[in-house]
Formats: sequence, C-alpha cells, structure tokens
Amino acid sequence: MLAIHRQYGDRAIGYPAPGKLDYGATPRATPLIYDGVVYCCGAFGHLHAVNIATGKVVWKHDSVADFAAPISGLSWGLCGSPLLAGGKLIYYPGGPEAAIVALDPKTGAVIWKTPGARPSYGSFIAASLGRVEQLIGHDATTLGGWDVATGKRLWTLTPERPNDFNVPTPVIYDDRLIVSTENNGTRMYEFDDSGRIIPKPLATNLSLHPDTHSPVRAGTRLFGVFDGIHCLDLSNKLKSIWSSEEIAFNQYTTAVATDTRLLLVNINAEAVIVDATANKFAPLDRRKLVEDEVGMYAHPAFASGKMYLRTNDAVFCFDLNAIQSRE
Repeated sequence: MLAIHRQYGDRAIGYPAPGKLDYGATPRATPLIYDGVVYCCGAFGHLHAVNIATGKVVWKHDSVADFAAPISGLSWGLCGSPLLAGGKLIYYPGGPEAAIVALDPKTGAVIWKTPGARPSYGSFIAASLGRVEQLIGHDATTLGGWDVATGKRLWTLTPERPNDFNVPTPVIYDDRLIVSTENNGTRMYEFDDSGRIIPKPLATNLSLHPDTHSPVRAGTRLFGVFDGIHCLDLSNKLKSIWSSEEIAFNQYTTAVATDTRLLLVNINAEAVIVDATANKFAPLDRRKLVEDEVGMYAHPAFASGKMYLRTNDAVFCFDLNAIQSRE
C-alpha cells in the first residue's frame, strides 16, 4: 500500500479568474522554480513571481493589459509554461507586438519583446541547434525558432496538414528536433549551420499523433500515447519498436521517463510503470492511484522521493519508496 497524504486547505495566494474556458478556468502551465522564486502562469494571463519561503508576490504581470494577450479567442486560455533561457524568463502571451517576451526574473522588467502571431496551446524549449542558441515552439499555426538574446525570429515552418492544436512540447535528440502533433504525426528535423531548420523531415511516423499529450524520450527511444502506447526508435528514423492497444491509455496521458523506466498516468489516475528498454510493452507496476478520479489533467510533480498529483478536488502525495520496496 502506498503512503498517501490528502490535503485540502487554503492556497498561499489567490486571485479572481473570471471567465469561462473549456475544461475550467484553472492554470494549465507548469510553475517554474528558480533561485527561491516560483513563477506561476494562469490561464487568463496572470503571471506571478512568488517568494517560496514567504509566499509574498515579488512581481506580477497582467498579460492582457501589459502585452495585449488575446485571451478571448483562446478556448483553453494561455497554456505555455514559463522557461528560463540565457538568464531570462521567457513567456509567450501571444500579443501582436509581444508574441514572446523576455523578462528579468528578479524584477519582471521587459528585456525584449517580439511581434508575432497568436499563441499555441503548447510550451517552448531552449536548445542549441545548428550551433545557434534558440527558443523553439509553436504559434497558432506554425513552428518556429527565435534567438534567445534578441527575440528575433530565425525561421518558420508551416506543417503540411493544417489545424493542429500545437499542444505537445518538442523533444531534442542528438542535435535534432522531434515534433509531434495530431494531424502531422511525429517528425524528426535537422538544422543547417546557420541554425535554420531544414524543412523536409529526416523521418516521419504517422502512428504517433497526439493532440494534447507530450511524448517523452527515454535514451534512444520516444514514447507517446494516442490510440494506444507507442515506442519509436530515435536512432533509426522513428521506426516503430512496439505499440500496445491499451484502452486505458489511448487518449490524454501524462508521461515521465528515465533511460530505463516510463511512467504513464491517465485522466482517471491510473498509473503504469513500463520497462523502457524492452522490445515489447512490459509493465512493471500498474495501479489505480485515486479510486474516485475521472478527469485528472494535471501533470505529476516529484520531490524528495515523493510524487504529487493534483486531482479535481485535492492534492495527493505518494511515497515512491513504497513502490520500490514491492519490486
């Protein structure tokens, strides 16, 4: 039996979030913790920097007022998680003159902002590709790269098939970019020496085409969920190694991986730990974590040997050492 702590109670900070969004008005973005401060983004564009020790708000931005974020036209609100790159806090409100902004993490002051299109529902990453440090992610309709130092857009890639939600976070493998979306499948891209993407994919696999789930890398393998669980070979042009038609994991699922293990948690709080090195679906542990849960979309968090799950009405803490003791 896992050691479980269930806690309700007051939040350290709170603020009104009036309005209506699909799947509720709660935040979608994963908080970022850096140098004693947690950076939290709300679905309606409220960005707070909060001192972890005291709970005091260090600084804040209202993205509608400050950056003209187009909240009214976004069914799910602002979803992108904040990112630290080049000593800057990167945030993507999607305003016409502030599609992406770089902020001073200590003060919230704007270092640069760059014009662009409306935001997607995904998060950016930072990587050195083609020898250029860049931000990589989607706007509403295209994939792009932006210079970390200045915010200048370096390249634009329009997918072959339109109307992706552009939710899944891209993955880096061996100086290559892995992108997955529901209409265009999973693709592997290379970059030239100037840091620009080569438009023709090096490889494509249409069997893995998630709409709201982000695939994860485990060593030389990519794992993702849509109409079952899929394992692709990153070292062999995204060839399928195995797939499993697991009904419980055929739609939205959160995924976490090490080089040897894959953890999947679905919206009903059912979890499975998989051997990431096996050449078939090889579950090592499988259990329902919360018996009465039927709609959990939050990603699990990990700290000090514990896993935290936020369900619809509570936060659960699981002792991971209890799982290890059973193996």
